[in-house]
Amino acid sequence: MSAAPAYQFSDSSEPSEIRAGTVLPAERRALELTTSDGLTLVGEFAAPENREPAATLVTLHPLPTAGGFMDSHVYRKASFRLPALADIAVLRFNTRGTCSPHGCSDGEFDGGNLERHDLEAAVRWVVEQGLKNVWLVGWSFGTELCLKYGAREPVAEFIEGAVLLSPPLHRASDADLDSWAQAELPLHVLVPEHDDYLQPPEAAERFARVPQARVVGVDGAKHLWVGEKYVSRALEEIAGVVLGRAVELPTEWTGPTARAE
Repeated sequence: MSAAPAYQFSDSSEPSEIRAGTVLPAERRALELTTSDGLTLVGEFAAPENREPAATLVTLHPLPTAGGFMDSHVYRKASFRLPALADIAVLRFNTRGTCSPHGCSDGEFDGGNLERHDLEAAVRWVVEQGLKNVWLVGWSFGTELCLKYGAREPVAEFIEGAVLLSPPLHRASDADLDSWAQAELPLHVLVPEHDDYLQPPEAAERFARVPQARVVGVDGAKHLWVGEKYVSRALEEIAGVVLGRAVELPTEWTGPTARAE
């Protein structure tokens, strides 16, 4: 079963700095996704309080066999901040066989093959909730799932595009890139300067197969986006893409905040 943490909020009339563990107000709920092959996946949905989200992110986490899960730090901070700061809802979930503090999803890791059912279940859930302006966001292994299955049915008709963080392009093939070119869905690719697997010059060459892809090299960043500077850059890029305008997220907040462990 999924278990969303309960945060203890305290109010303040003075602005406070948004730090790594700062949790801002949102409507948060634990959820369970049911895949077409009968598995139950645990997750969490965080949305703006008392208003419709301007966009919804369906996030796909890094490689679970290397420690990736729905609570990987960039996605955790996205759920802490983006609903309040940018009116963006964030769906996080553990793919099959993955455990995190929120709980364990059924099944076993399948190297990106049967995980297509996990992606489809997440997109189906947001569609059933009536959410609009839906975007995929993949990080590392999660980018492979976006590239392999996002531009194909039954997912493609329900999404506006995808944002990729640190794509390794290990499992995703040229045929997968061609599917994005044919679908003409926007693809925004953030590539760390010091990535362990794919750096900006090679990424630009590989993604040239997708005319609408925009490849952005991020100076100083590494594959795991460690450091508040790089997390903030990633979140601003994501917000800017899905909202269709330049976004500079506030670094301070006046009002209720909580602290995550």
